[in-house]
Amino acid sequence: MKQVDQWSSKISFILAAAGSAIGLGAIWKFPYVTGTSGGGIFFLIFLLFTVLVGLPLLLAEFVIGRNTQKDAIQAYKELAPNSSWHLIGRLGIITCFILLSFYSVVGGWILIYLVNGITGKLSGLTEGEYVQLFEDTISNPFLVIGAQLIFLMITIIVVGKGVKAGIERASKIMMPALFILFIILIIRSVTLDGSLTGISFFLKPDFSKLTSETILFAMGQSFFALSVGVSVMVTYSSYLSKKENLVQSAVSIVSLNILVAFLAGLAIFPAVFSFGLKPDAGPVLLFNVLPTVFDQMPLGILFFIAFLVLFLFATLTSAFSMLEIIVAPLAKGSEQGRKKFSWMFGLLIFLVGIPSTLSYGVLSDITIFGKSIFDAADFLVSNILMPLGAFLIAIFVPLKISKEKLLSELKSGSNLSTKLFIIWFLLIRFFVPFIIFVVFLDSLGLI
Repeated sequence: MKQVDQWSSKISFILAAAGSAIGLGAIWKFPYVTGTSGGGIFFLIFLLFTVLVGLPLLLAEFVIGRNTQKDAIQAYKELAPNSSWHLIGRLGIITCFILLSFYSVVGGWILIYLVNGITGKLSGLTEGEYVQLFEDTISNPFLVIGAQLIFLMITIIVVGKGVKAGIERASKIMMPALFILFIILIIRSVTLDGSLTGISFFLKPDFSKLTSETILFAMGQSFFALSVGVSVMVTYSSYLSKKENLVQSAVSIVSLNILVAFLAGLAIFPAVFSFGLKPDAGPVLLFNVLPTVFDQMPLGILFFIAFLVLFLFATLTSAFSMLEIIVAPLAKGSEQGRKKFSWMFGLLIFLVGIPSTLSYGVLSDITIFGKSIFDAADFLVSNILMPLGAFLIAIFVPLKISKEKLLSELKSGSNLSTKLFIIWFLLIRFFVPFIIFVVFLDSLGLI
């Protein structure tokens, strides 16, 4: 059975798919990983992985979804019947389940800080007081669990409404608003005294800071930022008309993702260096460092509230895609089924995410391989499950889909040249799996 739901236009698909990619990966995770991984050299490696690995993988997922017009499990079953390849789709669903369980924790933090900003609780504090406020906030079990639940309920309601009425409508509003807010923040950030130091840190590669860990994190970030390796884009592209240009859509999404990462760096690092703060604060960069930065600007609290709204928009559009890949195989085009399973799995994700929510409070003493529950879940998804899923997809596409079918699918709605197709095919068949395998082995200390 083919999908009943479809995007109303190519731009709707691009905005929704870009919204999936441009979330915590670009706005929360990219700045702090860049700050802790060498600045400009990390950004350079991230760009290379995004173009040479992420883009071919994104196209591969598009081909699987649009060709079959089915969800992340049934798509693999159709292309490789009577085999175990459908486990790639199931792996993607499990990965998104775990990802949303801790991702929604940060979504809850954003909601709390947005309320704090509006009510004036973020004004006039010292750097130490901002750190203490964040520690008090994330260690308050009732506050963080309640905020996480509200964030997931918003996600559930939108996904429950379906592709057009829910995800597409929300993305059309949120994504343009995100770019407008970004431009406002960047203008303010780059005009601060001392901002050039931050711009240099972000854009000037220092090859002495290049390590195997930097390469691994850059690859994981490129997967995280593009939502590849978890078959989210298989599901999203299954709602796409055969008339649409897959290559153009993929290039547009990758370009938007790189642009947002670039804008995030320009919005954050010049301001951080301008006020003499450290860029390597880690996951708390946006909650400890940025309030200090904004509070020292004229009308700073208004800029920070605008940033939090932007942050919330980006986080929600990504959350929609994570819940969608879980719900779509179960709903099977049924409106009632979609609502039921959205609530069922959304609330189950909430329950599973509670340990991550409490990992900075009452469960802070519990560690997994030396990491908090939250950090362990993040590492599992970004550095193991996503690369594994991406590796399997790169193996699956050239092995189980004929060259003729691949070329036909990519040329449908486009004038893709045979030369470009061959380049993509060679990348996905040889280069992408090889790079993922080598980086993964290196991260485990095996080479």
